Amino acid sequence: MMTVKVVCYGVRAVEVPFFEKLNKYGYQLILEATLLNDENVVLTKGAQAVIVRGNCKTDRKNIAKMSDFGVKYLLTRTVGFNHIDLEATKEFGLEVARVPAYSPNAISELAVTLAMTLLRNVAHTLNKTRIKDFTVDAAMFSKEIRNCTVGVLGTGRIGLTTAKLFKGLGAKVVAFDVFENQAAKEVVDYMPLDKVLAISDVVSVHIPYIKGETDKFIDTYFLSQMKTDAVLVNTSRGELQDDEAILAAIESNKLRGFGTDVFAGEAEFFFKNMEQEPLSNPIVEQLISYYPRVIVTPHIGSYTDEALTNMVEISYKNLHEFLTTGTCENIVGS
Repeated sequence: MMTVKVVCYGVRAVEVPFFEKLNKYGYQLILEATLLNDENVVLTKGAQAVIVRGNCKTDRKNIAKMSDFGVKYLLTRTVGFNHIDLEATKEFGLEVARVPAYSPNAISELAVTLAMTLLRNVAHTLNKTRIKDFTVDAAMFSKEIRNCTVGVLGTGRIGLTTAKLFKGLGAKVVAFDVFENQAAKEVVDYMPLDKVLAISDVVSVHIPYIKGETDKFIDTYFLSQMKTDAVLVNTSRGELQDDEAILAAIESNKLRGFGTDVFAGEAEFFFKNMEQEPLSNPIVEQLISYYPRVIVTPHIGSYTDEALTNMVEISYKNLHEFLTTGTCENIVGS
């Protein structure tokens, strides 16, 4: 059988052993550390398949180049696929598949970590102790999570796992979802969105981004409904949040703290060292300046052993299905 050449973009050094160990189909792997861009697309010459991640530049121009180079299959190791120009893949004859789900605990654990860091004022405290200032101040005082109400927005696999983790810590957990499910009802009390926001000390967002529907879901009105001095966490999608509205809520002390793993347009700065240069988005720059009340992680929600294993295994399996059956269970755009 012909060896299948697969170019994998955005493979960090710590991920290399996973890509190699899980390669049970014997693919010839080209593991590229940088994300797909206009220059390194040339690596796909002679390859049958490409595996990308969320912030790869999978636009019409690069899809056309990949097609010219002989690429037939484009696999994204993500749940979302809005980074791929599906009109272009259809025009140039590339089959596309995604990973429908991976370890929900990966995202949920980060959401809980961000929330607890803000609630317990951990970042503020560490800022002091790292310079050997061991005095205790009023800003270190906090409520215990068991005396808090946590509002979970979206009770799919990730939202439900997050709810279970908070419940396990002793919190009262309430939730809002357009589609209420029976499994979640054993863990949360469903309420209208305005009620959830009004009573929650912590709000954790896990709703999907649907272009034209949930853009800037977290806006000025949303924030005005929240309990004053609450903590807001978003580990879902950056497009869901109105950064300017969140900045205003931080500045006015409406919000106690904000933790996020995502921003709209994050590809411009995430995964890059921007220490010596200003960000192109001044609102994001201002938000970050409010550390430790604003804490940011660079889209590392799925950066765990279990989630990576899921993503790589399913991507490899998707390609195997295309090669052996001509289609795929997780096909996109057909």
